[in-house]
Amino acid sequence: MNTTVIPISASTPYDVVVGRGILEQCGELIKAVSEPCKVAVITDDTVSELYGEKVIKSLEASGFSAEQIVFPHGEGSKNIETLSTVLETLAEFEITRTDLIVALGGGVVGDLAGFAASVYLRGIRFVQIPTTLLSAIDSSVGGKTAIDLKAGKNMAGAFWQPQLVVCDVETLKTLPKEYFLDGVGEALKYGVGFDDNLFKLLAENDFDNSIEQIIVRCVEIKATVVALDERDTGWRRSLNLGHTIGHAIEKCSRLSITHGHAV
Repeated sequence: MNTTVIPISASTPYDVVVGRGILEQCGELIKAVSEPCKVAVITDDTVSELYGEKVIKSLEASGFSAEQIVFPHGEGSKNIETLSTVLETLAEFEITRTDLIVALGGGVVGDLAGFAASVYLRGIRFVQIPTTLLSAIDSSVGGKTAIDLKAGKNMAGAFWQPQLVVCDVETLKTLPKEYFLDGVGEALKYGVGFDDNLFKLLAENDFDNSIEQIIVRCVEIKATVVALDERDTGWRRSLNLGHTIGHAIEKCSRLSITHGHAV
């Protein structure tokens, strides 16, 4: 596997592995951080159709026992009702403290699955497998997990770091243009705030040839910020550029405007 490994220094140190065609090796990668155990793969209906079977096969080939928990795609599912269903299903699957959750999908899946991992049995391990540009460069890294409340976005959650992040760049090929541009909007935040060269790279609009480089650089920037301020009390707030107004736009549009576009 030709990969780039970016270490994240946090209360739970872990690596972000970025590469092409590595989804089929996710079981092998996860086995490097966990003994074979029972795994609950939490995903949405869209991603399950695309990648669920491939991830399950890879996990089982590496000695894990895996089952899926699937909920409807979209921000509208990132709520207490879906979280409750996920937690009840984890209990039905008899997931224990020595078992594992795998979050397979975009930011909604990663946020909700990570929050479920943080509260189920008072906290179990989880792995992020982002399948959108936005989740690859931002939400899968840094340990912020959450669900939305009626009062606003991400208002209930926890800081809960994953054991590993596996980012297969090839999964971005199945993204609709609108959702790909969500990630570009988030990447622009990193360019504006931290790296002129990244901003210029994004301005060139050569995503086919530079997308892996963009992901790696964004994760490197976030890794630096998280190491300085894991709990978002100071310097990490710089990563919230555009988000205060952006979250208001999302809420006022009743989620018809997506996160990256709002930011």
